[in-house]
Amino acid sequence: MTPTSVPAGLARFNALEEHAAYAVLHEACASATWTKRLLAARPYATVDALFAESDTAMAELTADDLGEAMAGHPPIGRPRPGDPTSAREQSGMASADDELKAEMLELNLAYQERFGHVFLICATGRSAEQMRDAVKERIGNAPEREREIVRTELGKINRIRLARIVEEDA
Repeated sequence: MTPTSVPAGLARFNALEEHAAYAVLHEACASATWTKRLLAARPYATVDALFAESDTAMAELTADDLGEAMAGHPPIGRPRPGDPTSAREQSGMASADDELKAEMLELNLAYQERFGHVFLICATGRSAEQMRDAVKERIGNAPEREREIVRTELGKINRIRLARIVEEDA
């Protein structure tokens, strides 16, 4: 690859027809606002430019947009059946014992009752215990603080998912 060439995976993404690119992006993040913004900024010269656009779009999402994005995520410990993305991202919960899974279910419900949405964390690479400890720590946050933590976590998740979209050998 020369310094001015676009990586193959990114070139493939840039070349997708608009409806196909929309579907791919919307699967990465369920916010229509975020999806449309990233779609409108194509083509991307670098993966970093794609990430930067994602970060900017995430920072500008309204509370309603964030809610829409969060609605695309299943609760920690309960990935959607047939959804390999959430299962892969939440793999740290797969080896948890029944007691920890039950505790996580209770914590998820308490969090959802307090904030009105699922507990959202970038679960990739985290153990079940780390996820449990995070929800315990965050449940006491003020709603405004928690919304900004969720925004940050969504940004991390989006970067991981975008990286998978533009992998060289995808």
